[in-house]
Amino acid sequence: MADRDAGGMSSIHPYYPLGIPIPHYAANETPLPRVLVPFVAVLLLPIPIAFVTSRLIKPSLGGLDRFAVCWFALGAFLHCCFEGYFVWNHATLAGLQTLFAQAWKEYALSDSRYLTSDPFVVCVEALSVIIWGPISLSVTFAILSGSRLRHPLQLIICVGHLYGVALYYSTSLAERALVGTMHSRPEVLYFWVYYVGFNAPWVVVPLILLVQSLGAMGRAFEALEEKETAEAALASRKGDAAVLEGKKTR
Repeated sequence: MADRDAGGMSSIHPYYPLGIPIPHYAANETPLPRVLVPFVAVLLLPIPIAFVTSRLIKPSLGGLDRFAVCWFALGAFLHCCFEGYFVWNHATLAGLQTLFAQAWKEYALSDSRYLTSDPFVVCVEALSVIIWGPISLSVTFAILSGSRLRHPLQLIICVGHLYGVALYYSTSLAERALVGTMHSRPEVLYFWVYYVGFNAPWVVVPLILLVQSLGAMGRAFEALEEKETAEAALASRKGDAAVLEGKKTR
């Protein structure tokens, strides 16, 4: 069997399902450590920038809020840049040798759909670029500026992340259970570390921040109700006083 047909579809590669045609596939030319070190350095760069910025702009921020600033800054970068790179290059990604392309090809050992232009994956990642990236950046600025929109926006993106991860996990696992198609290599590193582990933070952190936003919004509505009750009681007392005063003047 030839490793590449006339259409540039390679079927000799390490991805699952074994033998699945991958357009333009070319193995990474750079050793994995030389890919991971600069990739992780670039990936984590928004965190110290966001942390220092938050200390300068709003030094009174609590620990969880400062963590949220760093989290959403990282999310904005991931969605707009790293995932944006995938969306823009998904059709030829398997043959590219850039830093981001080689990082995607390494991750694809846990989910080959990223190298086959799978419609679900492309659509989900495109929505992440268009919607979740800008909202992540908006939440970052909302926290630093003390905007009232912070918790509504934070709630929206946390629910969106949870829903997206649920779909991402379920579609792949359901395909594996129902039709026997595995998109991840079976080794612990690729399935449990890459596929499960690398996506798990987008379950744990959104749950924590979702609870925070629900609590903050609940307290805000409670305070509003108390204010409205107090205003109604005051208006009632003023009305009673006016009635009493009217009776006295008769």
